[in-house]
Amino acid sequence: MPSLQIVPTKSSPPPALVSPDAVSPPPIVPPGKPRRKKREPPHLECEELARLFHVILAPRDRAIFRVAYHAGLRASEIGLLELRDYNQRTERIMIHRLKGSDSGEHGCSREESRALHAWLKVRGSLPGPLFASNRRQGISRFMLDKLIKKYGFLSGLPAKLRHFHVFKHSCAVHLLDKGLGIEDVQDWLGHVNIQSTAIYAKITNPRRQRVAEQLMDTWR
Repeated sequence: MPSLQIVPTKSSPPPALVSPDAVSPPPIVPPGKPRRKKREPPHLECEELARLFHVILAPRDRAIFRVAYHAGLRASEIGLLELRDYNQRTERIMIHRLKGSDSGEHGCSREESRALHAWLKVRGSLPGPLFASNRRQGISRFMLDKLIKKYGFLSGLPAKLRHFHVFKHSCAVHLLDKGLGIEDVQDWLGHVNIQSTAIYAKITNPRRQRVAEQLMDTWR
């Protein structure tokens, strides 16, 4: 009986031996999207604000914009103001804030009081919205948006600043510019969370600048 012969066949080479101590390379992970840098809240410079008020001649509109700026109000909060909220004797307005912010009394500045008195001479003492529409309802956000775009165009404001919320941003920045503490600005704007106010401190902080100037020649 002939002997059985084993004929080698062509096959794939055996896999390379891997040492048990070898460490496999980490998986390749595609780079994630870079974190988007938060934009600073758009606000009006003092010169831009002066130009804006210069072109507002209508008593109602001037009073609206004055109160919105000095109290840091949203458009929807302007429409909530009633005549009974304004005390002419004490020059204070009861502000009804939205979106979870704290409501409270707001002490009017001289410019606010002047604008409000001029408007009430036209408006009269009939109870109802302080700033009414033609339908005798509180002025709408839509109408306020039209007004800021109109006066913003007349005063030469950039298009990105022609929106009503710019008054709240400007109020916060200008109060910090005047040296008020962040807690005071938080209370002024009705912010519940101080982080909502802190974003404005990144734009300007005069106290930090004053400290830097004092340390410039003395800190060795």
